Amino acid sequence: MKPFRRRKTNKKEIQSQQDANIILQSPFSSNIDVNVYILEQLFKDIPDLVMRHFLLSTGSNALLIYMKGLVDKEQVHLHVLRPLMNSNTISHGNIESVISVGKILKLEKWQKAEELIFNGFSILFIDGVPLAYAIETKGWPQRAIEEPATESTIKGAHQGFIETGVSNVALVRRYIQNRELKIKEFDVGRRSRTKLSVLYIEDLVHPEVLQELEDRIQQIDIDAILNTGELEELIEDNPFALFPQSLTTERPDGTASHLLQGRIAIIVDGSPSALIAPMTFTSFFQTVDDYSMRWTVASFIRLLRFGAFFIAVLLPALYIASISFHYEIIPVSLLISVGESRAVVPFPPIIEALLMELALEMMREAGLRLPAPVGQTVGIVGGIVIGQAAVEAGIVSNIMVIVVSITAISSFIIPNQDMATHIRLLRFPFMLISTLFGMVGIVIGIMIVMAHFVSLESLGTPYGSPIAPLRLSDWKDNFIRFPRWAMVNRPISARTTQLKRQKSKRNRGDQK
Repeated sequence: MKPFRRRKTNKKEIQSQQDANIILQSPFSSNIDVNVYILEQLFKDIPDLVMRHFLLSTGSNALLIYMKGLVDKEQVHLHVLRPLMNSNTISHGNIESVISVGKILKLEKWQKAEELIFNGFSILFIDGVPLAYAIETKGWPQRAIEEPATESTIKGAHQGFIETGVSNVALVRRYIQNRELKIKEFDVGRRSRTKLSVLYIEDLVHPEVLQELEDRIQQIDIDAILNTGELEELIEDNPFALFPQSLTTERPDGTASHLLQGRIAIIVDGSPSALIAPMTFTSFFQTVDDYSMRWTVASFIRLLRFGAFFIAVLLPALYIASISFHYEIIPVSLLISVGESRAVVPFPPIIEALLMELALEMMREAGLRLPAPVGQTVGIVGGIVIGQAAVEAGIVSNIMVIVVSITAISSFIIPNQDMATHIRLLRFPFMLISTLFGMVGIVIGIMIVMAHFVSLESLGTPYGSPIAPLRLSDWKDNFIRFPRWAMVNRPISARTTQLKRQKSKRNRGDQK
């Protein structure tokens, strides 16, 4: 079999591309036949481009072009074609008064027309007129608004973002009905102009943070951005960080909550999630449900999450260090039980732990890729069967199965999937360093992670705040949640320009 060779681009293709670029920069012709010829050259081998020739009520030739599947056909027929063909008062100067659609733009060059065609606009040409009219007739397929599968809630709203940017912005508008909610739009990508909507509350967001984000977006030079994850990698402060620096959420109510704290949200058209920045480490352990239940319950659950974080990262490493180096810290009765369990295991603890952890990760990934009912069955049955069979075969010990199970459950408690994934990866270096140096290695690893944690930033904002730098006023809504009436100020960590968000005094009963 011959090896694959990259096809060489011939001179005709290069010349054709150069000619297309020249055409895109040129104005429209007043002759409709010339415009049709140019369209056939620009949109060659694109069968879903519809070119509809018709006569205006005045007898002039006209041409309407649009991309099939990206427009609302009913709107095109009822509100564009029918008025143009039946109106007796139509002329070049009153097109806007005849067509009953939301937005009509006048175009002079082909480049803007090409961009709008792929954004669901219909383009109208009239013979003898050296202009074109871009008519907003967007109507591409979209799914219904439903609850996000990865961010379920008990008391919160059961609505999630979809793949249409306009609808996602409208969902956020429902929660923040204020004119201070501003939106800046950017088109990113050379081949596919992806629309990014940057949402912020003007009198809350810090101007330097907003300007920094805008600069990073404008510096992006890429073929296309297809989802929020790609954008996150292109604008994050440190691409080699151990923790996510921006939060990805599918919940409009969670997005609104972050906006009210002075943060910025980015909605990518075509992606069912929003990107929130700047973020701090502790913000990834907060959920919408924390503010829908009593503060005592919310505080207990938050402490549970932070405890699960340390267990998910350190428990396998502590087990390996205890068995390999520091078995004297284990009570005698438990040490005898562990020794009996490991008597038939031929592998050292690190191999035993890696086998179980990798098997768990494979089952987790298999459960995600399979259909939901089958995935749940694979996760439950596979975990029970493989764990029991591995113990009976003497490959792993009972105590290792318990350690891995507790570690897995702890990682599931982390509410943010990106943070939970990074925690799962962080577990393996700690396992290796504990194998080499025991508890000393674990302490050194913690110190390295803490130094990295303190040095991180999110859009120029300290990632470790309010821990490092220490800001005690923000601790009312971090490891525990104070009552709502006690959280008078917004978090300083978000670098908001207005700290106060409610009155400082709470009326109790009949007191005034």
